[in-house]
Parts: sequence; structure tokens; C-alpha cells
Amino acid sequence: MQIVLTPELEQLIQRQLAAGKYQSALEVITAGIHLLNQQDDLYQGRLPELQREAQMGWEAAQRGNLVEGSAAMAQIRENLRPRHASAES
Repeated sequence: MQIVLTPELEQLIQRQLAAGKYQSALEVITAGIHLLNQQDDLYQGRLPELQREAQMGWEAAQRGNLVEGSAAMAQIRENLRPRHASAES
């Protein structure tokens, strides 16, 4: 298979190589494909859960159970803190 990369993608690969993270362009592309595969697996695994949560949110909104945007974002950030902290450990 032959692939033609855009100049932007070529620059991205060159930056990764210059940073010493990878030994070849093929390694950079392979890492990107692996990440894409992991992302797809994550998304497919969470899709039913996300659909249920969206439905619950829609039903709550229909009942008038709404939260102001900045309050909702503050709660989301608070919920993410423990996850972020454990990921750094």
C-alpha cells in the first residue's frame, strides 16, 4: 500500500522523529493507528452507556430538571479530578 501524506502530516511525523520519540516514520504511523484502534474500541464499548446517559438527560430536561451551564461544568470537573489524579499515579 502506498500512502501520500499532506505536508502537515509530514511535518507532524518529522517533529515526532526530531523529538526522539520514534526511530522511523513507520513507527510514528503505527503508533497513530494503534491509538485510533484503541479510541474506536473505547467509543464502541461506551456507546450504549453514552446513549443511555443522553436519554436520561433529555428526559430530565423535558421534566424541567435543568442545571445552569457553569454549575454543570464545575460538577463535571469535580467528578474528573479523582480520575485524573489516579491516571497520574
